Amino acid sequence: MRQNCDNGGMQKVILFYKFTPLPDPEAIRMWQFTLAQTLGLTGRVLISEHGINGTLGGDIDDLKRYVRLTREYSGFRGTEIKWSSGGSEDFPKLTVKVRDEIVTFGVADEIKVDESGVVGGGKHLKPAAVHQLVEEHPDTVFFDGRNKYEAEVGRFKNAVVPEVETTRDFIDELESGKYDYLKDKPIVTYCTGGIRCEVLSSIMIKRGFENVYQIDGGIVRYGETFGNQGLWEGSLYVFDKRGTMDFGDGAKVIGSCTACGGETNHVGDCAVADCTRQVVAHPDCEVLCSVHADASMQTDAQVAS
Repeated sequence: MRQNCDNGGMQKVILFYKFTPLPDPEAIRMWQFTLAQTLGLTGRVLISEHGINGTLGGDIDDLKRYVRLTREYSGFRGTEIKWSSGGSEDFPKLTVKVRDEIVTFGVADEIKVDESGVVGGGKHLKPAAVHQLVEEHPDTVFFDGRNKYEAEVGRFKNAVVPEVETTRDFIDELESGKYDYLKDKPIVTYCTGGIRCEVLSSIMIKRGFENVYQIDGGIVRYGETFGNQGLWEGSLYVFDKRGTMDFGDGAKVIGSCTACGGETNHVGDCAVADCTRQVVAHPDCEVLCSVHADASMQTDAQVAS
């Protein structure tokens, strides 16, 4: 096995996904794990019968070789790769797993894919086309396809932010009726790299939303195009030890520390040991997530009574 050591090469992070039918996900998992491990890469790759979703860090030459060899598989040809700052040290280890869904909405049986991707998803818009849509249709609504805490530190101007703590919560949210007033409006769904919106837009269309779009390449591609000069405000939450990233200098800080109320774009772990929920807070402020905070308040009330 190749050792992941500092050989003086430039380190990078890649983000990618590809929706394509995979008849034998376990065989793909074994191949992908061996490939990434041999190249000394770290990060996470998820595989299902619907395709692949990965974020990996390592030496840029090793990542290029990984991309080349992965694209040699017929189902992964043309997979778009997003390059980002960072490296192997941003991830504690390499994990490659098989899941029912590569994005867990809890509707595996509802998702249909073919060689072109998700069947029945929203229309893809390049970043410049997003601005054109908004100009032509001022009633266009941005719909956040991420967890609520991600939107607290960065989002599109005037976006609708659903009350969800996990991706699974979207189904109940959409079926609650609270967003029915949007069903005849142009809706631009957005998420980090685009993968969640591939599924979310399809789910929304199936539930009666008529004009659903998604940003090609997600927030990452939009931010690379417009930086802080477009319709995006704040920082982008990322799923590694960086926590958040900005699209250049001068990013607006829109988050508020749950503990002290001060401005912050920092997102960290809940102060309760073993809790994996995320909280917007200054690094020096110890904060409980909403679940533990509610429990703490109930306990305090019981003591007071």
